[in-house]
Amino acid sequence: MFSIEVRDHIMIAHSLPRPVFGPAQAMHGATFVVDAAFFTNDLDEDGLAVDIGAATRVLSAVLKPLNYQNLDERPEFTGKVTTTEVVAKFIFDRLRMAVDEGQLGAGSHRICRIRVTLHESHAARGWYEADL
Repeated sequence: MFSIEVRDHIMIAHSLPRPVFGPAQAMHGATFVVDAAFFTNDLDEDGLAVDIGAATRVLSAVLKPLNYQNLDERPEFTGKVTTTEVVAKFIFDRLRMAVDEGQLGAGSHRICRIRVTLHESHAARGWYEADL
């Protein structure tokens, strides 16, 4: 299997209003480094799994509405606790829509799996990964 992975970041605010989250129950900020990996079973006639430029543009477009936002106020997250895992799945779903719409170029139809990794810090990360 082949993969291209691109990276961007978002700065968000949110709270995690459950006792299990201790001090993170209060409003706080987070900077997530976001990696999106696009997997294919083969390469195209140019030797590409996915066009890196297209993947970079799509990831940036998916993240833009979240950047500098309070996730507690975003309608997409109403009724959800915005853990790293929940945010990773949200980003995955938006990337999947972009693939379905052909936004990653002529090879979009060959993408068979996506992994979205959110790095909370140098010591912790979470991700969502699934077949398309």
